[in-house]
Amino acid sequence: MTETRELICINCPLGCGLTVTIKDGEVEKVQGNTCPKGEAYGKKEVTNPTRIVTSTVRVTGGALPVVSVKTASDIPKEKIMDCARVLKEIEVQAPVSIGDVVLEDVCGTGVPMIATKNVPAV
Repeated sequence: MTETRELICINCPLGCGLTVTIKDGEVEKVQGNTCPKGEAYGKKEVTNPTRIVTSTVRVTGGALPVVSVKTASDIPKEKIMDCARVLKEIEVQAPVSIGDVVLEDVCGTGVPMIATKNVPAV
């Protein structure tokens, strides 16, 4: 059985239109990419899609009420909503520095959630 999926590559600003052909559950070919990154993205997106998650968490005693955070690397796409629910419950104490680990292991992925902004204490 052969299946075709149409994607837009998000690896660079070109946004190439990709056509990924899957035969018997395996990627047979990727077309439409202008660089090797597009081919790798197309293969990964149809077999094991992942994303970097960005969000905010509440800060206690800080100059700002929240701090921006992101996953240190990509996590499985199906874990994004679980990640959002967990982050909703997290509160950190100021001061917060860029790179501080806010959550050690996001939803069992082994990936830490890190601060991406400095929030001084008041």
